[in-house]
Amino acid sequence: MSGLYLIALIAIWLFAGRMIYRVWRYWKPADLTRKILHIMIGAVLFSLWFGGAFWEVAGKKMFYDAQVRELCAKDGGVKVYETVKLTPELLDQAGRIWIPYESEAKLSDRYYYDVENRYYHEKDPQVTRRQTRIIRRSDGKALGEYIRYGRGGGDLPGFWHGSNFSCPDPRKIQFESLIFVKGAE
Repeated sequence: MSGLYLIALIAIWLFAGRMIYRVWRYWKPADLTRKILHIMIGAVLFSLWFGGAFWEVAGKKMFYDAQVRELCAKDGGVKVYETVKLTPELLDQAGRIWIPYESEAKLSDRYYYDVENRYYHEKDPQVTRRQTRIIRRSDGKALGEYIRYGRGGGDLPGFWHGSNFSCPDPRKIQFESLIFVKGAE
């Protein structure tokens, strides 16, 4: 949709520019008020075109990023309800905590991730809320949850990857290490 919008803007701009040029070319220098009027019309058309292009390229992303920050400030982040002693069976070969998702968990797995996605804006750009909980299989209790908001897309269409923004930054939060701690509970 956004690519079609830009093509329409460019077509209108080129058509309007050609018409203004053709009329301008045949006017006499004595007709100064009309030339000034057409310069003003050209300036208004350029402003509309530039404003539309700015909204398409940067404005949408700025708007939805601000919305993501606001939602994140309300309930984003990590909430720990219970800590559990870290056992060797929870670590993978590299020494990282490994917990399967509910769809991949076996009956022998004591803990699993329960993930719920909610879409605030499904079109481009996409704004989502992702709630990840660690559930103990034995009693079905949530040990903690991590709520993250994100925006993906909103860029000009092309062969490149779209941009994204999320809050809180997933690279800075070690959700599992806040729940599974070394030592006593």
